Amino acid sequence: MSGKVPVIIHDEGVVMDIELGEDILKKNTDQAKENRKSLDQHHIKAIDVMGSIGSGKTSLIGTLCSRLKDKYKIAFIAGDLTTTIDADRVKMHTVETVQLNTGKECHLDALLVRNALNKINLKAINLLIIENVGNLICPAEFDLGAHLRIVIVSVTEGPYMVVKHPYIFMGANIAVINKIDLAEAMDVDPDKLVKDALAINPKITAVKTSVKTGEGIDNLIKALKL
Repeated sequence: MSGKVPVIIHDEGVVMDIELGEDILKKNTDQAKENRKSLDQHHIKAIDVMGSIGSGKTSLIGTLCSRLKDKYKIAFIAGDLTTTIDADRVKMHTVETVQLNTGKECHLDALLVRNALNKINLKAINLLIIENVGNLICPAEFDLGAHLRIVIVSVTEGPYMVVKHPYIFMGANIAVINKIDLAEAMDVDPDKLVKDALAINPKITAVKTSVKTGEGIDNLIKALKL
């Protein structure tokens, strides 16, 4: 891939004349349905990757792109407040990338994703990976139109990250316990984090991974049905 990463910047000057709360979520849900319909029409599988800053989202996405780029035609949407750092890192794997800069907003929404989709040749891809803005609170309520939602936590974030953020796990399909190669050094039990996730959402699939050692990556790919 060559050239600069396209950047879409959230316009803070736009005034939305709608009631806060339910109206915003309804409009987002309606747009998410349209996004998913468009993706389905193009036979594209989309994955929304959520997690806090430092959980290893970008590194894990890069590893997935490296493993899957010969099997799938991949595009990547990177959500961040101001930078293109994550998009640039994933672009190194010869993956088409679009950067979504949200300014002060702490999550992506379906309209921003729609804007990004307009910059991607949907006929040329069959797998879309979306990296949400780094936190475990705001993204939980905003459906982007993806087919799967992953939430990533790392052992370096401590033993209570799952129980402190139950809502994002309630709406996720897959929980990834990452950086397990550091579990002993951090004195954090990955199996306990798995149990916490399953206690919140018994239907969730939990996978333990390490990008450094490669452990669990094949299990994650299997959980994603890729």
